[in-house]
Amino acid sequence: MIPVPLVVVVLGGWCAIYLADAFLTSSKSYKNSYEEWLSSKGLTISPFHIRWQTTIFNRLFYKWGRWKPHFLYIWFSLGMVFGIIAMFGSIFLLGKTLIQTLNQMMAESPGNQNDQMLQVVVPGVNLPISQLTYFFSAIFISGVIHEVGHGVAAVRETVRFNGFGMFMFVLYPGAFVDLFTTHLQLVSPVQQLRIFCAGVWHNFILGVLGLLILFLLPLFLYPFYYTGVGALVTEVLEDSPASGPKGLFIRDIVTQVQDCAITNVDDWHTCLDDISQKPQIGYCINTLTLQQLHFPSRARKAIQASLECRSNIDCRKAAPNSVCAIPSIENQTRLIRVKHPPQLDMLFIGFPVHLEYGVSLSSFIPRYKILSIDLPVMIETFCKYLISLSGALAVINAVPCFALDGQWILSSFLEATLGSVIVEKENRELLGFFILLGGSTLLTANVVLGLWMVTAR
Repeated sequence: MIPVPLVVVVLGGWCAIYLADAFLTSSKSYKNSYEEWLSSKGLTISPFHIRWQTTIFNRLFYKWGRWKPHFLYIWFSLGMVFGIIAMFGSIFLLGKTLIQTLNQMMAESPGNQNDQMLQVVVPGVNLPISQLTYFFSAIFISGVIHEVGHGVAAVRETVRFNGFGMFMFVLYPGAFVDLFTTHLQLVSPVQQLRIFCAGVWHNFILGVLGLLILFLLPLFLYPFYYTGVGALVTEVLEDSPASGPKGLFIRDIVTQVQDCAITNVDDWHTCLDDISQKPQIGYCINTLTLQQLHFPSRARKAIQASLECRSNIDCRKAAPNSVCAIPSIENQTRLIRVKHPPQLDMLFIGFPVHLEYGVSLSSFIPRYKILSIDLPVMIETFCKYLISLSGALAVINAVPCFALDGQWILSSFLEATLGSVIVEKENRELLGFFILLGGSTLLTANVVLGLWMVTAR
């Protein structure tokens, strides 16, 4: 459910902007000066929408569009090929996502969306409020890079560039470029394809760049952080079973969970998932000590000093007078031993998933105490959002759907490929209309059902 405070803040803010705009535009004293101010600043205000357009970046776009013409020709030609492939691929991806959603609805499991490649994201529902900064920053950067691609490609193809702008719709930021429509219509269909495909092409490249940074991050941060020796605790929730005097603390380094070695955060999640799937592990305990385990303090010490085992055979190899004692606990709950030297092992009793999400960890361990333990996590999180959102923007914009880049990509593609096959332009436009209608229906169905799945959790 969407948090009420978020709804109140958003609606209250937009209502205040709308009322102020309505007052100033209806006021005899302020109307002219207010409208002149909006015009001079390139601002346009409408309900839940603010738009800003400027020409201050025009010279920069013309400089980029005229830099190394041959390289840009190859660059945007590759983008054209990618855009065409993405247009057809987006239809397949949306179709597959729609089938998965329908299957989940029929199976009455609306909350299980982990296997879907595309998901509808709603702040406060399946997007934590704490992650909003990453989310909107990644959306904004992806949108700007998308529009920069269109603008530079247009200048490269000698289409007049009128201006660049940004907007805010409800909560979502974005960008746009203003191109001279007459020039755009006069260039060839192939040139149009280079311009229309440039946005999704640049989003794809941005996603690849984010993936590359994420992959090489240990190398970039090597002088300041080291990896591969454990997972650093960066946060422990106050109500988590892992908190407390005998629990985990910030800057502890987790090296092992049960008999599973931990070298990074991925190991932490993999080990806990494996523990939840397998039967409770046992501990090799001396037969004399075993008789005294009805005292909790002795039981804790015995387990902390014992080796893990699955049967008595495992214990006989290490200690002849010991047996494999398996704790008797409820189904799905586990007794888990977490090693975080030099402190004593932490013993956790409960559901592994509660331990997993009650503790935040990082694979990067500072070489010096003055270094932040959160910086690598912030970079990792931002890169992951940038990869997913820039990729999603590329896929969605490539869909042959009304008002998206896919509409113009499809139109130019049909003109470039079927101009000599379907001679009548009206017939080509009719074919394009039915394809756009199908793509729009497919996208709408995914969004509507995706929202239903999210809100039905």
